[in-house]
Amino acid sequence: MSSEVDVVTLGETMALLHSLQPGRLDLASLLGVSVGGAESNTAIGLSRLGVATRWIGRVGADAFGERVLRTLRAESVDVVGVVDPGASTGLMVKERRSSTQTSVTYYRSGSAGSRLTPTDLPAGVIESARVLHVTGITPALSPSARDTVDHALRRARDAGVKVALDVNHRSRLWDASTARPVYRELVEASDIVFAGVDEAALLLDTDESDPHALAEMLTRLGPSEAIIKSGSEGADAVCDGRRLHVDALAVDVVDTVGAGDAFVAGYLAERLAGAETEICLRTAAAAGAFACTSPGDWESLPTRSDLLSLTALDPVSR
Repeated sequence: MSSEVDVVTLGETMALLHSLQPGRLDLASLLGVSVGGAESNTAIGLSRLGVATRWIGRVGADAFGERVLRTLRAESVDVVGVVDPGASTGLMVKERRSSTQTSVTYYRSGSAGSRLTPTDLPAGVIESARVLHVTGITPALSPSARDTVDHALRRARDAGVKVALDVNHRSRLWDASTARPVYRELVEASDIVFAGVDEAALLLDTDESDPHALAEMLTRLGPSEAIIKSGSEGADAVCDGRRLHVDALAVDVVDTVGAGDAFVAGYLAERLAGAETEICLRTAAAAGAFACTSPGDWESLPTRSDLLSLTALDPVSR
């Protein structure tokens, strides 16, 4: 590749249509247009925090695909985008039924993003990075997408590149019994694992609900770091056998979509900077909190100056 990056990630980024006002979608006269995908959200989050990042994926030869590629490039994410003339860019639709309830519908079966293959990963694209970031979403999209993730992991391990996994379970893509063995294989191949309490319990096939206990169980599968994201309850981690906890920051919540991706970006940004785990967790919690303060899957992801503003005593900057 022409330039080295700190983090490389791969997955599907879709076009996003969303309600502009609360209410029934079938009665709406206007919709907003954006893009969204867990991996690209994290890539944008890392880029805004000063980390050189590359996203790999497929889009259709359509206006939505152009939107995806343009958005990522505008956010200073290096793009390895395969334009697939044989399939359309995936679509997700967010409906705000009320001011506090949002539902998401996906139209991604057979999409360009689901047709990702190992040949879409150029020589050196994994090996030149410091971290490979993957999620549990991509292997659920198709057999070829799963093969691509497995291929990327093997190349990362062979090259000594660290692997970060965000489980990100999507029940609409596959059921727990199908997903569990795949998640376990991903965890076993990873150095850093992020999961919610329910996600960790699902992949471990346990009734355990204590975050630290779940994190320790995850590290027994191979990772040196396991982080359990608990939303408003904060986050817990086990790193090289040490237990840590960080409280969530109190903010006025507008939209929680993208908060988990912001958390991961904050953690990885600090880890790449050589920070201690406590600092990684605090930055991750701050990034996740800031992402909740305005709407959008990626639009609300913070910069470094945004994170500083969370602790400012005067809410007005002069």
